[in-house]
Amino acid sequence: MFNALIKTIRPKQWAKSVFLFAALVFDRKLTNLEAIWHTLAGALVFSLIVSAVYIINDIADVESDRKHPTKRNRPIAAGKLPIPVAWGVAAGILLVAFPLTYLLSPAFALVTGGYFLLNLLYSKWLKHVALLDIIVLASFYVLRVAAGVTLIDVLRFSPWIYLFTIFLALLMGAGKRRAELAELAGSSRRVLEGYTLNFLDQLITLASGTTIITYCLYTFSAPNLPENHAMMLTIPFIIYSILRYQYLLQVKETGGAPEDVVLADRPLQISILLWGLAVLLVFYRF
Repeated sequence: MFNALIKTIRPKQWAKSVFLFAALVFDRKLTNLEAIWHTLAGALVFSLIVSAVYIINDIADVESDRKHPTKRNRPIAAGKLPIPVAWGVAAGILLVAFPLTYLLSPAFALVTGGYFLLNLLYSKWLKHVALLDIIVLASFYVLRVAAGVTLIDVLRFSPWIYLFTIFLALLMGAGKRRAELAELAGSSRRVLEGYTLNFLDQLITLASGTTIITYCLYTFSAPNLPENHAMMLTIPFIIYSILRYQYLLQVKETGGAPEDVVLADRPLQISILLWGLAVLLVFYRF
């Protein structure tokens, strides 16, 4: 049962909490130990709430999951994790995590609470509405960035980072839906009936282009960047990463959860790593 519980809370999904560190990095606070510890604590608490959301969603979707070719193997759907136990764990996590969010920052508690409520609405209704489901999926990433902003004293965080996150998240959401549609042909999810591969490919192309453009605008428009525009040196890594992700979706026919794509593709991992190193070099050496 312990293994079933670990599988249900999906610790792999905690990787998405990296978006909470955007404020720490792009407001140039990596030398501020207090800001680092606040962000680390916030990311951990946020990840716990995300796990509670997954448990609640699995309970709500237990009947449909049992009819799904792969989701039927989820512990709750497969009967390996009893529903009363799952409810108890979810409630316990929330009872501990939400008071901690307030202790970290009242604004952080507000953003985290909004994320939790929006997830419940998504699970109940919004995920069945074409286009709106992708927009809401994208908003989850933006809320992570916003949550990170509330954890520290932000002085120079550029709005361009929010725009970049929005379009990047739209790209990942459309990619996820494309992979589901290609694999399941709309047989198990009602929302997939509102999409075609051609439409999603166009949406992916649009989101890819706007993601690159917004990042380029950030590199020479944000107020806290080096005056010599050295941040523009990081653009090639973003371009390659976006095009590589699009290539994996549309040529290699891979996809599904964005974190699975990143964790499975070595060139994409190297590009993201080099981008991160380049950003740090620009911020702390130029």
